[in-house]
Amino acid sequence: MTTRLGLGLPQMRQYALGRDVPDVARAAERIGYESVWVFERALFPDPATQGLYGIEGMAWPDEYRNTADPLVTLTLAAAATERVRLGSSVLVAPLHVPFQLAKALASLDAASGGRVIAGFGTGWSLDEYAASGVRPFEERGAVLDEVIEVCRKVWGPDPVVHDGSVTRIASAVVGPKPARPIPILLAAGNKRAWRRLVDHADGWLPVNIGKPELIAAQWRRLRELAHERGRTEPIRTVLRVNSFRLPRGDEGVGRRLVQARVDETVEDLVAHARIGFEEIMVDLQSIARDAEELKDIAAEVFEKARAAGV
Repeated sequence: MTTRLGLGLPQMRQYALGRDVPDVARAAERIGYESVWVFERALFPDPATQGLYGIEGMAWPDEYRNTADPLVTLTLAAAATERVRLGSSVLVAPLHVPFQLAKALASLDAASGGRVIAGFGTGWSLDEYAASGVRPFEERGAVLDEVIEVCRKVWGPDPVVHDGSVTRIASAVVGPKPARPIPILLAAGNKRAWRRLVDHADGWLPVNIGKPELIAAQWRRLRELAHERGRTEPIRTVLRVNSFRLPRGDEGVGRRLVQARVDETVEDLVAHARIGFEEIMVDLQSIARDAEELKDIAAEVFEKARAAGV
């Protein structure tokens, strides 16, 4: 089976949001990508309370200084396309009021004809939680649990009733409803998070860490856990493959660096497709200077991946 391919949408500061997001989304659909994706970075702390991914001393990438809101970005893409699915990898769910997030995603799904994939994670940034977390950082897992529960209820039949620590709905009619049940996928990297995924979510959002054998081992353990807990529904998978910013130098050096990164990305796609992931999304926006170059790189990656059997 051919692996489905998705493309990350342009959210960083070298792009003109209102013009480039619809343009790249249309191009992705035309090229043959089956989905387009966003990520969430709420702010760029200066100075940071903690390093990138919570790793002491690791600097935040400069491009995170200006990252467009993920739901606004997906809405622009939805209005410009007809076929591609609209995914998040990931929304940091505990930074959002559960009811409002559920209603926004339902509205987007209804407007797009049933194309939303809700990818959630707990995040790791203390600074983002201080600015917009609905509960303290230490309670992020419990908030994610409630976000999932509220989403299922808001997207389901009326009346909607919920009594939780963050959201209380006595009894209400809530619309619009999604065009179809919105799949919830989770970023999960430890056993506790995997149990949440197996018990309450539709799929997994792993991230390429440069070692396919480690991702393959995690995938095996997750499926074993699902079997142990009696899950019979298949676990959907969408792997994220990132291509990171390049030091450009002169034009000739820049072209060679981009070409090298394209080839590396295709090699990653080939290696991870062999694991059996049903879908892989590739985020190329960091290596492109503008939307025109992003579209060209996306087309080249797609063509080379398909030629390599992905």
